[in-house]
Amino acid sequence: MKTYRNPWAWIPTLYFAEALPYVAVMTISVVMYKRLGISNADIALYTSWLYLPWVIKPFWSPVVDLMRTKRWWVVTMELIVGASLAGVAFSIPAPHALQWTLAFFWLMAFSSATHDIAADGFYMLALTPHEQSMYVGIRSTFYRIATIAGQGLLIMLAGRLEHLTGDIPRAWTLTFALLAALFFLFFAYHVLRLPRPSADRTASTGEGLHGILRGFGTTFVTFFSKERAWAAILFMLLYRLPEAQLAKMANLFLIDSVEAGGLGLDTESVGFVQGTVGIIGLTLGGIVGGVAAARHGLRRWLWPMVWAISLPDVVYVYLSYAQPSSLWVVSSCVFVEQLGYGFGFTAYMLYLIYYSRGASQTAHYAICTAFMALGMMLPGMAAGVLQEWMGYRAFFLWVTACCLATFGAAALLRIDPSFGKKG
Repeated sequence: MKTYRNPWAWIPTLYFAEALPYVAVMTISVVMYKRLGISNADIALYTSWLYLPWVIKPFWSPVVDLMRTKRWWVVTMELIVGASLAGVAFSIPAPHALQWTLAFFWLMAFSSATHDIAADGFYMLALTPHEQSMYVGIRSTFYRIATIAGQGLLIMLAGRLEHLTGDIPRAWTLTFALLAALFFLFFAYHVLRLPRPSADRTASTGEGLHGILRGFGTTFVTFFSKERAWAAILFMLLYRLPEAQLAKMANLFLIDSVEAGGLGLDTESVGFVQGTVGIIGLTLGGIVGGVAAARHGLRRWLWPMVWAISLPDVVYVYLSYAQPSSLWVVSSCVFVEQLGYGFGFTAYMLYLIYYSRGASQTAHYAICTAFMALGMMLPGMAAGVLQEWMGYRAFFLWVTACCLATFGAAALLRIDPSFGKKG
């Protein structure tokens, strides 16, 4: 068995496979349920619960470290994700489709979160420090390509199949069947092509369990004992409060009929607007944000980023009142909102790194990402009920008002002026 393979042979496919299930759970499921006639309140509540595996990921990661190899976890989770996707496909036309598809999405979410842990660990074990730095851009690029493929191309494919077959459940069944087949191919390919690094070993059960449990407790104590931990946690939970609600309702607003207050776009157009134009704006905003923070530091750019993540939310207020029929007007508004979000989100991710510094940096960062997922899960659960009670126009005004929480959370931070600045 080869202990080393050219990283180009497995890094692109590994991170493509890491992104797709997350997109399927968080975005594709929302559009599918809307097209199947599920209410906005139910969609927001049930799909927000699917964030939970990423919230509890820090609690689960020691088990992945202790049991079996990272390679074993990677390929096994890909097999389970493929089976979950097939389960969704077969459940869509069946009785009690909502309950069965949600069960399979839950299994997929848990497997995807576990795959994240294993894939990132495997990346570090299979590559030298120099190679890790060299290929970090490649892994990020293919993760983003998978996001575009999932939110854009797959939703557009489902929309095209809706038109061709005239049968919405059948169209989505075919879409998820195709996605399942792709994951079975990923599983087979990675069984054959992933290297077997000598460092990828199972921990010794006795010593490993005792050490992990002791370190686990210490990690949480030191995390919550840091200076101004309360301010950091409030920032992690509240900075994206507007986006957490907007993200759940944006696609539903685009799909809902004009009479219901939406824009009445078909599935294919939604895939183009959010999954292609929107993702391009998000990516560009993130790139510009990273360059700006690297040049002058996080503290210098914090408030411009706070404005950038907040102010563009008003485009949805405009869209809800104007209800334009032009796809290019809608696409331009979504592009502006996602560009601002990508730029402003840079401050959030950099602050997680800033707060995680010191001993147990990796473990502390994992806890930060759990708070990040929780900050998206809880507001998202209530978003559908609020929207149905308020209507889209008042709901988007409410989302804009929630930007005050973003400003308030950012005002609590104390950041070293030199952090992130080019030395």
